[in-house]
Amino acid sequence: MGLVSIENIKQAAENLKGVSERTPLQKNLALSEKYQCEVYLKREDLQPVRSYKIRGAYNKIKSLSKEALEKGVICASAGNHAQGFAYACNLLGIKGTVYMPSTTPKQKVEKVKFFGKQSVHIVLTGDTFDDSFKSSMKACEEEGMTFVHPFDDYKVMEGQGTVGLEILEDTNDIDYLLLPVGGGGITSGTGSYFKQKSPKTKIIAIEPEGAPSLKEALKKGAPVELSEIDKFVDGAAVQRVGKNTFDVMKDVVDDVVLVPEGKVCSTILQLYNEEAIVVEPAGSLAIAALDFVQDKIKGKKVVCLVSGSNNDIVRMQEIKERALIYEGLKHFFIVRFPQRPGALREFVNEVLGPKDDISRFEYVKKNAREAGPALIGVELTDPNDYQGLIDRMEKYGINYTVINEDPDLFQYFI
Repeated sequence: MGLVSIENIKQAAENLKGVSERTPLQKNLALSEKYQCEVYLKREDLQPVRSYKIRGAYNKIKSLSKEALEKGVICASAGNHAQGFAYACNLLGIKGTVYMPSTTPKQKVEKVKFFGKQSVHIVLTGDTFDDSFKSSMKACEEEGMTFVHPFDDYKVMEGQGTVGLEILEDTNDIDYLLLPVGGGGITSGTGSYFKQKSPKTKIIAIEPEGAPSLKEALKKGAPVELSEIDKFVDGAAVQRVGKNTFDVMKDVVDDVVLVPEGKVCSTILQLYNEEAIVVEPAGSLAIAALDFVQDKIKGKKVVCLVSGSNNDIVRMQEIKERALIYEGLKHFFIVRFPQRPGALREFVNEVLGPKDDISRFEYVKKNAREAGPALIGVELTDPNDYQGLIDRMEKYGINYTVINEDPDLFQYFI
């Protein structure tokens, strides 16, 4: 079908009047100074459902026939799409069913209930998204309901494309547009609008390093199923981009940048501490990517999409830990102390630096614990202090294993 049409995106904008917010495009002074360019943030985290997903979900449902609406609609999601879908069902007063994995955190289930009110029924089934997706498709066939896809549908892409329309109504002469990519709905919709209305703008798709589904698809020339992904950036971690979205993205994306999950965490904390902006992992991707394109964007005009802010507070400890590890400030070791009196005291007094701090200490064995190895987490104030720590462990004959460098051990212990 080619690019998403300008006329259809404009129609979506009409459909969304009074439904989605026209979110601000804000120049960020700190980021502009840091990267020596003009950085603007498109604040989709300020939508009623705290993400842009309301745009695509509402536009798709609004486009359905009266007969289809009477039968109802279904989606499978544990995240932002479910909330946008529920909000749209409630506004339109139609019956909606959301299929979610039984492992979905209670907070997310409650948010969907809140936005959907009496219009939405939630079905918790299976342990994974794939399980709930299969159940939702079976229900569609049996009950004749319409499935509202989170990204791989042209009406959804048209709704997401209204983000691009708003950006170009607010400013012009944009050199770079940075968009987070999961399944590809926002990039295909907004990318289509830009390619037709601002062809000089370079569109950079941003993916988490642990889920490079678009990058791999572009290499192969078609969507591919990744055998394994890191699901941490849950709003953008998909095993396979959509077929329809890929057909569009291959013609609108100029480059793909992969961002390590640790950098995502550092950016979340930075935005909170320095800008009082709360974002989810996927919502920080575009800003996190600025470090990796800073040479290209110097002196240019750049827009970053802040895609959402549905972050679960219980994840903050993990986010902080991942950020410290990425920045080289936190290191984990399995240490086998020499079997002599004072070995632990020697480690604390002689091996640790004056500013080093033990953030975790536990014996690995359940029995004869003191005679076995210990798991030790050491937090530094300067990443350059790490080599000194290693040198001192060598000097005092400490038998150690660095867990940070062993993915299998790290996953098991940390």
